[in-house]
Amino acid sequence: MHDEVIFPASGPIRLTRLAKAIGEGEITAQNVVQECLARIIARDPAIGAFAAIQHVPQWRNGPLLGIPIGVKDIFDTHDLPTEYGSAIFAGHRPSVDAAIVAMLRRAGAAIIGKTVTTEFAFLHPAATRNPLNLAHTPGGSSSGSAAAVAAGMVLAAIGTQTGGSIIRPASYCGIAGYKPSFRLLPTTGMKTFSWSLDTAGFFAATVADVAFLAAAVTGRPLALEPAHSRFTFGVLQQAVHHEADNEMLAALERAAQALSRAGHAVQRMAEPAEWGAARNAHSTLQDFEAALALGDELDRFPDMLSDRLRTTLEAGRAISPADFDTARRTARLARKASPAVFDGIDALLTPSAPGAAPFGLASTGDSKFNKLFTLLGLPAMNVPGLNAQNGLPLGMQVIAPFGRDGLALQAANALESALRSADHAS
Repeated sequence: MHDEVIFPASGPIRLTRLAKAIGEGEITAQNVVQECLARIIARDPAIGAFAAIQHVPQWRNGPLLGIPIGVKDIFDTHDLPTEYGSAIFAGHRPSVDAAIVAMLRRAGAAIIGKTVTTEFAFLHPAATRNPLNLAHTPGGSSSGSAAAVAAGMVLAAIGTQTGGSIIRPASYCGIAGYKPSFRLLPTTGMKTFSWSLDTAGFFAATVADVAFLAAAVTGRPLALEPAHSRFTFGVLQQAVHHEADNEMLAALERAAQALSRAGHAVQRMAEPAEWGAARNAHSTLQDFEAALALGDELDRFPDMLSDRLRTTLEAGRAISPADFDTARRTARLARKASPAVFDGIDALLTPSAPGAAPFGLASTGDSKFNKLFTLLGLPAMNVPGLNAQNGLPLGMQVIAPFGRDGLALQAANALESALRSADHAS
């Protein structure tokens, strides 16, 4: 039935397919909003992806056509509570929207609710569960955004990444996640953790859906074009490469083979020494800035912070300005080394995470495969399409040169298509 194509019984909803149906008059935006609200009411009690719901969302004319979007509760919203995942801000109601939320509204999005974030978008887990297996984490800190999209409760959501908080949850939940080039999307009106690293981005079902959303919100030429380009991928042997589990490493090989069969060039390459040093500098940058950004919370409300965050902030205060400046210089050298890595390479291919979503909710997973590219400011995409033996997703990360976000999306789409073709062939 037509409705089953637009609204699958389970799993994420294709944004591009539904936008086409609305544009052609096959379904109304009001119908879509009501369907998403019904799904939230039915499914979210078990998943816990939403911190607040807008039961009668409003929207303007625009390319997003009233499509329901979730907003990570680290962004200010004038018409919904904004609590940043912390009891310190219980009931907080900003007067204005964050810049990215205002951009979504101007593009015609229906802001249907605030999605759960970990405490101040750090590591202390929230209660959100992975919709593919409720006994497993959805990842963090954009746990609610990824879970809401994966469960088909919204068509897309916005999140943030300071270490790996877009790519990793997208990997764990089996959807597309896009971390743009640094500062391509504004972070004004977002609760800051680390101003040198915090990056806003998007979740949706597939790469094409993310690209459609990014183009609609930014006005940039990011939507996928019908092209048959052949790309050169570099399978990056990072210093942490063998910290991925065997299933993830095997999945990486399957992805490389699928690309080769689809006509793309694949070659192996090692990371430069400057990148390895920068990976180690990430926590110094992050923790020093977090101790300043959340300094008043630490001073005035220490007992309302999790032990993990309070300890991190106290350690951040112990970092000297000289050590912070050294870390900044290390990061700058790594960024200068980045263009040479892409000589003859369109995009890099790495695991999105060490493995599938860990069991339990005590941890949101590890960002060791993501934080370097956040620090470098490079555009990165999680590409779904592979699974572990337990059925949980194993995402692949595609990274492009700084400012080449269109290329990142096109290359990620090429990988997604290659994986789909390989799956059909098998």
